[in-house]
Amino acid sequence: MRRVKDIKWREGMPASELVERLGSVGFQGVLLSRAADIIADMKRNRARIYLSFTSNMVTSGLRGLFAQIIRLGLADVVVTTTGGIEEDMMKAMGEDFLIGSYRSDDVGLHEKGMNRIGNLMITNESYARFEDYIQPRLRKIYEKKKRLSVSELLREIGLMLDDEDSILCQAARKDVPVFCPAITDGSLGFHLHMFQQEHPDFMVDVVRDFSSLLASSSFDDKKGVIALGGGVSKHHAIFGILLNGGCDYAVYMTTSRSYSGSMGGATPSEGKTWGKVKVDANEVSVTGDVSITFPLAMARAMDVMKGEGLIDG
Repeated sequence: MRRVKDIKWREGMPASELVERLGSVGFQGVLLSRAADIIADMKRNRARIYLSFTSNMVTSGLRGLFAQIIRLGLADVVVTTTGGIEEDMMKAMGEDFLIGSYRSDDVGLHEKGMNRIGNLMITNESYARFEDYIQPRLRKIYEKKKRLSVSELLREIGLMLDDEDSILCQAARKDVPVFCPAITDGSLGFHLHMFQQEHPDFMVDVVRDFSSLLASSSFDDKKGVIALGGGVSKHHAIFGILLNGGCDYAVYMTTSRSYSGSMGGATPSEGKTWGKVKVDANEVSVTGDVSITFPLAMARAMDVMKGEGLIDG
């Protein structure tokens, strides 16, 4: 066992050092520091890294960090939800998302055409401009190919984007597949529906995408997952890994608890009962707001990896 060590402020202390020191403070700080170590281990041992996250994290300012992680080769597979896809595109279009309050006048916001996600806001006008943006791009994709999987669709969209901070753009450049199994669950799904009404032979094949997910790794590969939040994005990633032998590394970050039986609250230990996480896996679950815990863990992990020459920076 290690001893608890006091932490003190030091002028100019970098985030990486702060996270390292939190590893000796106790409670969630220990787990946060461990998460950073496990992420570095994934890269150090050449694991196939699956990054899953929910759409609210793209609404927030984590989007650019996700894109940077893909650019630096720290994610081999991405799994997310439809809101994350459309909001990545909206930000690439130049749409501004606003910071408001958890205690907003929600009826007043509705009357002003403002949509609230926690303390963040997106205007109806942004969604209207998204409709104008996506329809001509769907027509271009349709001219090339009338039937394609979800990940193929998202790659085509990514190739049309020119934004260093775009998840889809960086994924297309780095040939990283982006899976979105619930593609109809959002504004993008509605626009795909509308486009198909005019073009009945246009087909987005979700089942074929599952085959691509299974082909993204093998039993022989070491596999790691960084699962941020829960829901379909987390389950789709770890289910795909399960069918290829389970995770060797697992970092879960969530605000959920295990008591309700939710996917968000499910721990790596619970995953071992299913074979999603290997019995001897290097794993941790960090409880807390991912918009805080994940950037801190990545700051530490990326500094370690940079020092070892595992990433270019």
